[in-house]
Amino acid sequence: MSQTIVIKLGTSSLVDEKTREPKLSIMTQVVETVIQLKRQGHKVVIVSSGGIAVGLNAMEMDKKPTDLAEIQAIAAIGQGRLIGRWSMLFQQYGEKIAQILITRNDILGWTQYKNAQNTILQLLEMGVVPIVNENDTLSISEIKFGDNDTLSAITAALVSADHLFLLTDVDCLYTENPRTNPDAKPIVIVPNMDQGVPGVDTSNADAGSSVGTGGMRTKLIAADLATNAGVNTIIMKSDAPSNVKHIVDYLVKYPKKVLYDDNKSSREQSSEPLSLDQLKNHPYGKGGVISPPKSEEDLLSLQDAELKEIKERNVPLHTVFLAKDIDHHLKNREFWILHGLVTKGVLIIDEDAYNTLTNESGDEEHVSEAYVSEVEDDEMSEVDQDHGLLPKDVIEVKGSFHELECVDIKVGKRLPNGKLDPDAPLEYVGRARCNFTSVELNRIKGLPVDRVQDVLGYDVSEYVAHKDNLAFPPSASSVSLQLKT
Repeated sequence: MSQTIVIKLGTSSLVDEKTREPKLSIMTQVVETVIQLKRQGHKVVIVSSGGIAVGLNAMEMDKKPTDLAEIQAIAAIGQGRLIGRWSMLFQQYGEKIAQILITRNDILGWTQYKNAQNTILQLLEMGVVPIVNENDTLSISEIKFGDNDTLSAITAALVSADHLFLLTDVDCLYTENPRTNPDAKPIVIVPNMDQGVPGVDTSNADAGSSVGTGGMRTKLIAADLATNAGVNTIIMKSDAPSNVKHIVDYLVKYPKKVLYDDNKSSREQSSEPLSLDQLKNHPYGKGGVISPPKSEEDLLSLQDAELKEIKERNVPLHTVFLAKDIDHHLKNREFWILHGLVTKGVLIIDEDAYNTLTNESGDEEHVSEAYVSEVEDDEMSEVDQDHGLLPKDVIEVKGSFHELECVDIKVGKRLPNGKLDPDAPLEYVGRARCNFTSVELNRIKGLPVDRVQDVLGYDVSEYVAHKDNLAFPPSASSVSLQLKT
């Protein structure tokens, strides 16, 4: 069965932390692994960090500069050398590669997002190995992905990958830091990231190496993003890249899936664990169906069963975060709104409005490919407006933004006078691309639709955001949101 696989390598995996010399032996093993996977009929994308570190080595600099222009100049020097090394190694096997340098600016528009998607997919169809990296030569803090773990998750979603491999300096996720606590227990399978990872302390997740920006914290965020896009995410040790093939073989031959209650939306899924008897008798390695554990004890019981399975099948130690199935993962446009765009402000709505929006749109494909191809971004709000966020639903507006810019949506408490309760907590629930500017919204918030045109003095959309420009994550308490705050 042909699979699409994204392999992410961090700077510390590719460049020696002390000497800044490239780890050519690791890069060679990656190339050999990619070739073996391609010979099996799989398609492979590499997300490669290391441009700045290679540039530092080329310029014989001991440490990364702090000046933005200097960092970008170093990135320009290093990125060419890095892709040159990849090209040289792949050429030895007659394989072609393509360099894709990307920033958030490149996917801010839906058309741009689709263009990036189509380019990478076309390269894969041509048998070429795309090598993706953030364009550090042009990126500034406002438009950076922040780290290549996040970029790899977005890339995996772009190409509808089956598996995302995050290669790092540990062999799997542990309940605690294995370097400081010898009693740390391995977590080899995480069925549902919406419930987090019970028993795992993420508060002290490492912040990355001296030559990179990623750590375990960013990998958990990436796993949350990717699994919600329908991509299995695997953490494994980078010093043995050939293990990628062994793990792919295992996951393809013995697939696993999460048990969902189809009478509930993805936000209401039960997390009742399997009983211990079920754990003992359930053949996970033969395509077992898994219920998400909701306590540390349940999670560790699940680990014992899966750990036994991978040892019996001689599969390298790793952690797999199981993807949501096609009926429960985010659709293409939803993912773009939630994770591809930069937010410029906040809309605060009440709980009734949120419940109405999520109940109406919970099981629908928000926008068809045919619909998107016929409608430009600025026309989206004028087409097929059967429901969406109304002005009367908005309690408060924060920030300054233009029409069709992205904003966070938060739920707050509305007082009897229609104002926001300043003492009540706010909960992030999703994002929207607004049909109005922040100035306009501040004038019409809380108003019924029939008063909006009179207040503004011109004809406008009846919706603050059409349903096709609204997106809600499967869980407002997901790991990525916890770790970002």
